[in-house]
Amino acid sequence: MLLSGGSGKRLWPLSNEIRSKAFLRLLPTENGGMESMIERVCRGLEEAGLLDSSSIVTHRSQVEITRKSVGDQVSLLAEPQKRGTFTAVALAASYLHSVKKIDLEEIIVVIPVDSYVEASFFKQLQRFPNVLSESQADIALIGVTPEFPSTQFGYILPSEGSRGTSFLNVEQFAEKPDEARAAEFISRGGLWNCGVFSCSLGHLLSCMAGRDLPVDYIQLLERYDELPERSFDYEVLEHTRRAVVIPYSGVWADIGSWDALAPHLQEKVIGRGSISEDSKGTHLVNELSCPVHIIGAPGLIVAVGPDGILVAGIEQAKRIKQKLEGHAAKPMIEEKRWGSSRILDFSRTATGVEVTTSKIAMLAGKHTSYHFHRHTKEIWSFLSGSGEYRMNGILHVVAAGDTVTVPAGARHGLRAITPLELIIIELVAFPDVGDYVRVSAGWEGDKDTLDN
Repeated sequence: MLLSGGSGKRLWPLSNEIRSKAFLRLLPTENGGMESMIERVCRGLEEAGLLDSSSIVTHRSQVEITRKSVGDQVSLLAEPQKRGTFTAVALAASYLHSVKKIDLEEIIVVIPVDSYVEASFFKQLQRFPNVLSESQADIALIGVTPEFPSTQFGYILPSEGSRGTSFLNVEQFAEKPDEARAAEFISRGGLWNCGVFSCSLGHLLSCMAGRDLPVDYIQLLERYDELPERSFDYEVLEHTRRAVVIPYSGVWADIGSWDALAPHLQEKVIGRGSISEDSKGTHLVNELSCPVHIIGAPGLIVAVGPDGILVAGIEQAKRIKQKLEGHAAKPMIEEKRWGSSRILDFSRTATGVEVTTSKIAMLAGKHTSYHFHRHTKEIWSFLSGSGEYRMNGILHVVAAGDTVTVPAGARHGLRAITPLELIIIELVAFPDVGDYVRVSAGWEGDKDTLDN
């Protein structure tokens, strides 16, 4: 089970509530390309023969971008609300139990989708069933040797008597202690918690029952909105009496902040722009078409995207998370399974109508759902490529230079025959009222007649 989520604040402005850090295609591949953290993890699972038995739990707002990143090979569970890692794991357990009818003795492994690890890490996952059987522990984890007393990680303190075995008994957990306590844990042989754990499905269900959560998938979904936010580490690990940890000495890193990500970037400059030679240690990541030039400014991260611009000392860039707290903003760029959408302009008229202008890029052969908007009128201007759309059951073809008006209430879907670019202007008469209605996940909709 892969847990996906995050608030999208630490790698702002490239990340946001929908396109969190796991989806940023910034990591170099062996063939000279770029991939995201979630793509890297799924590639590692596939090479280890584990991807076919994997599922991803994510918030419903990230279903589209997740599908675009991993395709259809991995099953997806959508949370209606973000309720923390314990509740996400509970949702997965209830699905496996009541929908998939998985045996209670089946071993479940839970990992974050944004782990930065090498191939040997996934071989450790395959050890969990034997380790749990041999140790008779309730939960098994993976821990790595700390590099410094970080306050951003959980700590696992092995008990003294278990040294020298392939796994260690756990004496104590501590989730994100202060620096002094973290240093004490390190001096006593403590390990960083990788956020990976394994146990039987039955044990997860018993943890749920002990906290008055239904083990039926549908019943749990019905209660989701009223559930409190819960962390698995606080809720379960710190109260587990029988736990073991597998020490891991390979590559593992949390690259969720700009200073942690910078050493893994392929180039000092990604996107349009330049950095002068006397700007040592500075990195530029630019998603916009306008160039950015940095001169005589060492030790910075300059990140430029549709959501904003960050200029910070690379060691201090993590402070952006505090700066953004309480400032919810509409994401200016979204990744969809059919392509991407970028907001170019947003305004509100004197009469209260919201006007949003977006640039849409659709992949060849991909399509939107068949849907309608109760209160939104759309104007499509096609820039390049060719495609077809259905409106109220009639099929039309479109190409560069065409303009289409979609009235409020009209059922419609769009498909790209070749890569397709267009500008969409949305005029929303009642912005605060539910507007979008999906008729079909496909785009066929009503029975069609061809408009020549």
